[in-house]
Amino acid sequence: MKPSAPRRVSWGVYGTLFLFLLAAPPVLVWADQPFYMDLLTRVLILSIAASSLNLILGYGGMISLGHAAFVGLGAYSVAIPSYYGIYSGYLHLGIAIAACVLFALVTGAICLRTRGVYFIMITLAFAQMLYFTFVSLEEYGADDGLLIYQRSEFSGLLNLENPGVLYYLAMGVLAGCLGLMNRLIHSRFGRVIVGIRHNEPRMQSLGYNTYRYKLACYAISGAMAGISGFLLGNFTYFISPEMMDWTRSGELIFMVVLGGTGVLLAPVAGTAVFLLLEEILSAFTVYWHLLFGGFLIAIVLFGRGGLHGLVEKLERRNHSR
Repeated sequence: MKPSAPRRVSWGVYGTLFLFLLAAPPVLVWADQPFYMDLLTRVLILSIAASSLNLILGYGGMISLGHAAFVGLGAYSVAIPSYYGIYSGYLHLGIAIAACVLFALVTGAICLRTRGVYFIMITLAFAQMLYFTFVSLEEYGADDGLLIYQRSEFSGLLNLENPGVLYYLAMGVLAGCLGLMNRLIHSRFGRVIVGIRHNEPRMQSLGYNTYRYKLACYAISGAMAGISGFLLGNFTYFISPEMMDWTRSGELIFMVVLGGTGVLLAPVAGTAVFLLLEEILSAFTVYWHLLFGGFLIAIVLFGRGGLHGLVEKLERRNHSR
């Protein structure tokens, strides 16, 4: 049972996307288009969160409706220390990873004892518990959220106030997360996780402690999502509990499904198309949600395998001619 991977021809599509993202900042600065710079930065940051969800959903078969909680925790790991005048990026990042791993281990220890719809509902319940906890914290803005007046500092090594630096940092983190995922997926650990998705009783009969493997995978995924939240907090200058609401988790699931589950690079394409369509349709009509929802339904019903599946179908047709 080998993890899904892009066909060789498909790598050309993803390679083109990578080169576009790499070359975009200087072109956008030259063209004086800060809006599109911000949009692409958001694509990169949310691609990290979508990729982390793909690790447990696409490869592990764990459908979580509470994944945005990790993103919110990562963002608050920037906002709360900044509220007290602490701007160390090393501290912010360390808190984000530690908080998300701890939350994943505690909640995962309970959630992973269930499966199917019960797992979905328990992850949703824990995420909503965290959401309402932050809503009740008047000290940190409650529903109104919390402003961040200064981005994280890295001892002069990185100036995150520069949009270009933040962009390339997000791109570097995304590349690092995808590289780590690639190593994990093709290791013994990854093969066990994929095996659990296909047939957990069989993996147990082979002597694997599937519960521990799933918990470790869940914690790694949570840490990656926390890093995404750390970057998102620095990007937006504003944090609110709405970041970890269940609707945000639903959007992350759509990004993964739109790109293609169980394919390493597909969530990046899914996130890019999701956010670009959101911006384009909202500029044409106030009823853009209706059009957007129809598009997503069509992808789910007719585009098996998401955008990655559609690209592969087109490639097979071209090769058959």
